[in-house]
Amino acid sequence: MSVRAKKHLGQHFLKDESIASKIADSLSFEGYQHVLEIGPGMGVLTKYLLKKDKTIWVVEIDPESIDYLKGHYLHLSDRIINADFLKMDLAAQFNNEPIAIIGNFPYNISSQIVFKSIACRDQIPEFSGMFQKEVALRIAAGPGSKTYGILSVLTQAFYDVEYLFSVPPTVFNPPPRVDSGVIRLVRKKDYQLQVDVAFFFRVVKTAFNQRRKTLRNSLKSLQISDKLKEDVIFAQRPEQLSVEQFLELTKRLEEDGI
Repeated sequence: MSVRAKKHLGQHFLKDESIASKIADSLSFEGYQHVLEIGPGMGVLTKYLLKKDKTIWVVEIDPESIDYLKGHYLHLSDRIINADFLKMDLAAQFNNEPIAIIGNFPYNISSQIVFKSIACRDQIPEFSGMFQKEVALRIAAGPGSKTYGILSVLTQAFYDVEYLFSVPPTVFNPPPRVDSGVIRLVRKKDYQLQVDVAFFFRVVKTAFNQRRKTLRNSLKSLQISDKLKEDVIFAQRPEQLSVEQFLELTKRLEEDGI
């Protein structure tokens, strides 16, 4: 018995055992007991996670995959969660205990998985997984890069990001039309921002919504005072600013009464 890959769920099942093992080894497994795998499919990664001395959970939305996992991983059956990760209440599910996130993520919701994890950052000290390579590079990109944007800044404000390795389409069934990349996020020791987080998100998103314009123009909707707009930082484009500069910009906008 095998599971049929469903296009609407973005399923591409990894079939290379060595890559599954490398992804499982990409977490440190330090500082937490629980590990949550998103979208386990037929359990190629799950198998290697279960060898770790941790409590492994999986969340899967596909009933066919759940039936397969229950039939092949009997000792995991009470830790198979039939749910949409994006709608999960992680605090309630894990009683506010820290958890690590891992998975070969469905590419159609991979960015949303990152944003959800950022929102739950107090509970998620570590995160590792496979993305479409373009998205993985975007998350890891630094300032000055064309791929540097909202996802880069908001992730790197809270996590140190490391691009680990690339994966070709041939190791999947069915093969995707793109290369894949595995990245690891490790929460920063001091990840509490010294600004209003919701406002910081708003500043970053507003700036990059018109990324080719200078900040003086892209942030026009924030009604910045003429005096503050004279600052040299507003002559720059958003992709030129580091995460620290975005935080400093947010702080100065707050002080300007915005």
